[in-house]
Amino acid sequence: MGELEANKWLEKIQHSKKGKLKIYIGMSAGVGKTYRMLQEAHTLLRNGVNVKVGYVETHNREETQALIEGLPIIPRRQVFYKGKQLDELDVQTILLLQPKVVIVDELAHTNIPGSKNEKRWQDVLDILEAGIDVISAVNIQHIESINEDVKKITGVDVTERIPDKILQMADEVVNIDLTADELITRLKEGKIYDHSKVQQALANFFKSEKILQLRELALKEVAGQVERKVDYEVAGKEKAWRHERFLACISTNHEIAQRIIRKTARLASYYNSQWSVLYVQTPKEAMDKIPLAAQRHLINNFKNATELGAEVIQLKHINIAKAIVEVVEEKQITTVCIGKPHLNLFQVILRTNVFNQLLKTLSKNDVDLIILS
Repeated sequence: MGELEANKWLEKIQHSKKGKLKIYIGMSAGVGKTYRMLQEAHTLLRNGVNVKVGYVETHNREETQALIEGLPIIPRRQVFYKGKQLDELDVQTILLLQPKVVIVDELAHTNIPGSKNEKRWQDVLDILEAGIDVISAVNIQHIESINEDVKKITGVDVTERIPDKILQMADEVVNIDLTADELITRLKEGKIYDHSKVQQALANFFKSEKILQLRELALKEVAGQVERKVDYEVAGKEKAWRHERFLACISTNHEIAQRIIRKTARLASYYNSQWSVLYVQTPKEAMDKIPLAAQRHLINNFKNATELGAEVIQLKHINIAKAIVEVVEEKQITTVCIGKPHLNLFQVILRTNVFNQLLKTLSKNDVDLIILS
C-alpha cells in the first residue's frame, strides 16, 4: 500500500460527525491484513493525523511486529478470567482520548464475559458513534452469511462471526489478496505460524484447493460491496432500480430456518435492501406444544436474524399462507423466500389449495417466490 490509498482515506475522514469505518478482508490468516493496517497508521501519522493503535494482534510475526515501532499504542485493558490474566480492547480509554483514527484488529473477537459488549464489532460501533474513525480487519470465514460456505470448504465451523450489516455500513472494504502459492510460501517460510505448526497447517487448512475457494469467496464479497457502493453513490442510479424488500419465512425446523435466514441475508445484502423474517405460529405450534429445544432454537434464529439486519415478525394464525400474504401486502414485500417443501413441490401445489392461493396472490401482486434448497 502506498501513500495514495492512505491519502484517499484521509480525505474521506475529514468531513463527518460519525466515525468512518474501513475494513480489510482476507481469505485466511497470514495474507497481511494487520501489516497493511499498521502501514496505513504510519502514513496517517506522517500526515499529522492523531492515530492510535487500539488493539493489534501480531501473532509474533517479525514483519508485523517491526511495524508497531513508532506508533502510539493505547494499553490493553487487563482482565482476570478463570485465574488467567487476559487482554482486551480498552474502549473507555479510546473514548476518553478521542483520537481521530483508531486501529482495531480481530473484528470478530468474542469479549471476555462481563465486558460491556459481547463482541468486538459492538465495541467498534460504540467507537464510531463517538465520532472516531476505525480501521479494522477480518477474515472471510468470520462473515455470518458465508459461514456455511466456509464450513463446506474447510470442514471447520467458525464460531466467532460478524453480521453482514457491519460490512454494509463500512465506508471502505479492501480485499488483501494473495495467490495460493504465495500464501503457502509464506507459511513454509514461517511467516504465518511457528515452524512447528507448518506441517499440520499444510495438511489441513492451507491446501491449495481450499485456499482457491476461499480466495474466490473473498473476491466475490468485496466485488459485491463495491458494486453496491457504485449503485447507490452514482447520482440517480438507485431510482432506476426496483426497491427490493425480502421476506424469509421460517418454521421451527432449526437447520432449515438457519439456511433460509442466511441465504435471504445474502440476497438482501447484495441488493442493499430491507428484509424481514416471518414466523407464523399455528395452534399446533403453541409454545406449550413444542419441545423446549425447539423454542430455544427459534429464539436463537430470531437473534441471528436481528444481528444480520432483519426485522423479526411473529404472528399467530391458523393459515400460514394467508399470514404470508398479509405481511407481503403490509410490508410491500417484493420477494418471498421459503424452504424446499418436504413433499414433491408439484404434489403440494396440486393437493393444497392454500399453497395454490399463495402463488396466485404473489403473482397478482408481482411478488417473486424463491424456494431455497
